[in-house]
Amino acid sequence: MGSNSFGKIFTVTSFGESHGSGIGVVIDGCPAGLGIDETFIAAELGRRKTAQTSFASSRNEKDEFQILSGVFEGKSTGAPIAIFIPNTDARPKDYEAIKDKFRLSHADFTYETKYGVRDYRGGGRSSARITTGWVAAGAIAKLLLRQQGINIRAYVSQIGEIQLQKNYTEVNLSETENSLVCCPDKETSARMSAYLDEIKAQGDTCGGVITGVILNTPVGLGEPLFDKLQSNLAKAMLSLNAVKGFEYGSGFAAAAMRGSVHNDAFVSEEGKITTATNFSGGIQGGISTGSDIYFRVAFKPVATIMLPQESVNSKGEEVIMQVSGRHDACVVPRAVPIVEALAALVIADAFLLEKLSKME
Repeated sequence: MGSNSFGKIFTVTSFGESHGSGIGVVIDGCPAGLGIDETFIAAELGRRKTAQTSFASSRNEKDEFQILSGVFEGKSTGAPIAIFIPNTDARPKDYEAIKDKFRLSHADFTYETKYGVRDYRGGGRSSARITTGWVAAGAIAKLLLRQQGINIRAYVSQIGEIQLQKNYTEVNLSETENSLVCCPDKETSARMSAYLDEIKAQGDTCGGVITGVILNTPVGLGEPLFDKLQSNLAKAMLSLNAVKGFEYGSGFAAAAMRGSVHNDAFVSEEGKITTATNFSGGIQGGISTGSDIYFRVAFKPVATIMLPQESVNSKGEEVIMQVSGRHDACVVPRAVPIVEALAALVIADAFLLEKLSKME
């Protein structure tokens, strides 16, 4: 099984399974001398944890991590940073009854067909549990970017049919963590929470949208053609479990606009060239413009529902699939720190690539 690494200079390799002994990451290419704030890493992992709301999975992982290498006296040494996060609340026996059945809209069928074997314990490698390590790596990327004044924020802008009718400039992003659903608008947050409780009670699930914002990005990050900054952001977000769509800037709305409206006019403000509008989403020609980069990530409904559904087993026999266990009614609120982490990994890698190009 390949494709477990991401990035060119700031490279992250992910490992582990949902109900194995643990999961983690190895980070290669982190510059030496970076202060590694373990309290910050723990806080980032805490934002992703389960069992924090009535509509989240009750799996109660502590997510206490161990840094095995690459850090000495609180600073990165330049060697690979290995982070291990034990699974302390795994229940593989919960999946014994469905080990030969194909769960709807999961990776069961494709994994078994491609590899001839699959880890049925919570999906094994295909589980969102794996993203815990991504958040740890993203926290270190954030620490690197923080030195450059680059700030990455994300929030829930839609749950099911309920949408936040404001853009990121009209909300206080610092209110995001005060909301059970990570929505910075109190009225919309309350409606989303009530909706999720209703969905959970029905044994069903729903999806939603996360909006991400990258602030204070310098001009020049990204490359033309196949390494465009938005291309790498899209790849990162579409690698996240349950993601069905990505758009940046004006996104799909641009299809209905005219060029005379959509073009971002260049202006000079305080001796600095910028644009009067930002339909480009902070990226032109695949390269950052210095304006805010903003994007949206769409998530499908959680595939595991409590209602009975028809499926087949590995022999092709018709079966009724009805799962039990611990599952989210909606993954979107818990995915906010993951979206931020993936964005941080992309921007950190782009920053180091740009720094290297100027040294050559």
